[in-house]
Amino acid sequence: MKENIIPAIRLTLLCMLFFMGIYSFTIWLPAQATPGKGKGETVSVNNKIVGWKLLGQKFTEDKYFWSRPSAVDYNGASSGGSNKGPTNPEYLKQVQDRIDTFLVHDPQIRKAAIPSDLVTASGSGLDPDISVQGALVQVKRVANARNLPVEKVKQIVTKEISKPLFRLFGTEKVNVLQLNIDLDNLK
Repeated sequence: MKENIIPAIRLTLLCMLFFMGIYSFTIWLPAQATPGKGKGETVSVNNKIVGWKLLGQKFTEDKYFWSRPSAVDYNGASSGGSNKGPTNPEYLKQVQDRIDTFLVHDPQIRKAAIPSDLVTASGSGLDPDISVQGALVQVKRVANARNLPVEKVKQIVTKEISKPLFRLFGTEKVNVLQLNIDLDNLK
């Protein structure tokens, strides 16, 4: 019995040292070089934190650009998708409800012109960005709600477009929180 317990205790202590000490330090150290020092990067307006750069938020007023829908209601503590497949009747009803809501607020848009990222949730449910098409399709509604020229709102969208990594990996996108902050800062 001794020949099994002693090696098991040694292995347990070795694993504790590695996973609680060395591994944790190896992950923590490079995180200190990031803007948020491993705690996430906050977005502030007038010295008040209004959100997180990499976490989506819910915007429902017509004067704001709407984020991608969230399966977890934008709860950062429970990131996740709905796990419903594309043929699931409940999922299809949810997507149709989102389309109907969008069309109520943007009646000039044809159903086929609504980008999929505005009616389907991302895998994490916390996506802070929408596609450029997702932003442009909302421009008229936002401009009308704010009594701004459509071209002015388009300029703001264009300014906020993030290019793919090395202009090669990914697609162009727009951070919804930053876009809405820019709109609120217009005088």
